[in-house]
Amino acid sequence: VQLQASGGGLVQAGGSLRLSCAVSGRSFRIFRMGWFRQAPGKEREFVAAIAWSGGRGYYADSVKGRFTISRDNEKNTGYLQMNSLKAEDTAVYYCAASDQISPNYSGSSVYDYWGQGTQVTVSS
Repeated sequence: VQLQASGGGLVQAGGSLRLSCAVSGRSFRIFRMGWFRQAPGKEREFVAAIAWSGGRGYYADSVKGRFTISRDNEKNTGYLQMNSLKAEDTAVYYCAASDQISPNYSGSSVYDYWGQGTQVTVSS
């Protein structure tokens, strides 16, 4: 399974961006897709996750109500719609996929495949 993240860029505070994560290879193995981010000098943190088969999204408290995770199985692509962006959302965003059936959706260790990251910069 290979993941390719895209859609990052520079945006003003209050603006929006939509990140995409294209999945190639054995996508049928995927149980869950997640998004993580890492700001300079900080550890990588969980942002959002969704089961590849569908259902509700799970979110970090810091993005709840502003970000929406989704996926399109026909296009083998996951998305992270980010609205009302803040300067503290500035980070490199990574998509990740897990083929483990686990209730742990926020731990990076349960994700087996990672994209290369896309930079999101929010100017205040």
